[in-house]
Amino acid sequence: MAFFGKVRNTINLLKNIDLDQLTKINQQIDLSEAMKTLGNLDENQLKGLMKMLKTKRRKGQHDLPPIDGDFYNLDLKLTEEQRELQLKVRNLMEDEVRPLINDHWNRAKFPFEVIEMFKKLNIAGIPYEGYGCPNLPFLMEGVIAQEIARVDVSISTFFGVHSGLAMGSIYLCGSEEQKQEWLPKMQKLEAIGAFGLTEPNVGSGVAGGLETTCRFDGEHWVINGQKKWIGNATFADVIVIWARDEDSNQVKGFLVRKGNPGFKAEKMEDKMALRIVQNALITLTDCKIPDSDRLKKAESFRDTAKVLKMTRAGVAWQAVGCARGAYESALKYTKKREQFGRPIASYQLIQNHLVEMLSNLTAMQTLCFRLSELQDQDLLKDEHASMAKVFTSMRMRDVVSRAREVMGGNGILLEYDVARFVADAEAIYSYEGTKEINSLIVGRAITGYSAFVN
Repeated sequence: MAFFGKVRNTINLLKNIDLDQLTKINQQIDLSEAMKTLGNLDENQLKGLMKMLKTKRRKGQHDLPPIDGDFYNLDLKLTEEQRELQLKVRNLMEDEVRPLINDHWNRAKFPFEVIEMFKKLNIAGIPYEGYGCPNLPFLMEGVIAQEIARVDVSISTFFGVHSGLAMGSIYLCGSEEQKQEWLPKMQKLEAIGAFGLTEPNVGSGVAGGLETTCRFDGEHWVINGQKKWIGNATFADVIVIWARDEDSNQVKGFLVRKGNPGFKAEKMEDKMALRIVQNALITLTDCKIPDSDRLKKAESFRDTAKVLKMTRAGVAWQAVGCARGAYESALKYTKKREQFGRPIASYQLIQNHLVEMLSNLTAMQTLCFRLSELQDQDLLKDEHASMAKVFTSMRMRDVVSRAREVMGGNGILLEYDVARFVADAEAIYSYEGTKEINSLIVGRAITGYSAFVN
């Protein structure tokens, strides 16, 4: 028994030696002989040796806390099943998606194998009821958006366009026949969706100024115009197109199928952000759509706005994920990067940046958790979603900027990930309503006056 006790103590001793020490030891002595010698030491000798080794270990190289951006333990608000799904998404993103990202981001290519990976998760259409959808709380849709964006914002955008904007348009505005045709396939990612609202000359003013028009010729709807910045559109199986009715001047929605005559999608090049997302300039030239593919419950922009309100909360969660990914990457870097003989995480100025980042991140997380609770309680208003978009996108910008700063020159290299988060944050800051437009939505709600230009 004494022998096994010595062996156990010897193993425990070696476990406390870091890799650098072990490498140096191996270069100088025969470890097999050393093991025999250590096995012959008595308890007091072993304790003395362990104490000596501990005193020689460099400060800051042991007992470091884990890297975790959930400082207030908000994950504890999830049920066991929800937490299991969250970790399932996180593990897939870390183990299978992360290795692909920087190369595809650099080449502005979409990793289509990710679609096959996502099929295993069963997360498309999370909050919808029926049609094969999980029918989980909106909170989980947000948590999943955060987990995906924590690794890559482009993949999160692809998924948000498909599951939120495209599926959401059909779920909220489609007929039962349209839902039955599309939602089960889209839930399984057997059919991919896109959402076409923004135009070359119309971004913030889509509510009253769509230039893309539609008219009914007695047999078909004929659509003419252009759409810009449409994610997934180069390969989507169905694209939701919003157009202004020439007769009623009201906005209507249409399901344009892949390969439809008169529909052309050209990939947009030379983007500095979301380079993996395949944004397209869509041109519709006398594009004929049967009335069966008109969204039956979309009769005005108010119906379009219902979709935007639902998905804007998801964009706020994407901002949280982007900030969390940048913070955790920066924290990991500062623990490993050494200057002046110490990890830079041990210096006051670096710690100040890290705390500022974590404070912003924690505020963003708690706001979004409450936002999703309002959504699950059917209390969500436009101004709630808009304020979340404004606040999280501003704070996200600050977080990624500080992450870039603490990493010095390495912060602009893709291999450290933060450069990608810095660039992609600029896209989140602008889409689903600019800061100014969302601020005016909140301003109108709290003052009673509309400051929008009429």
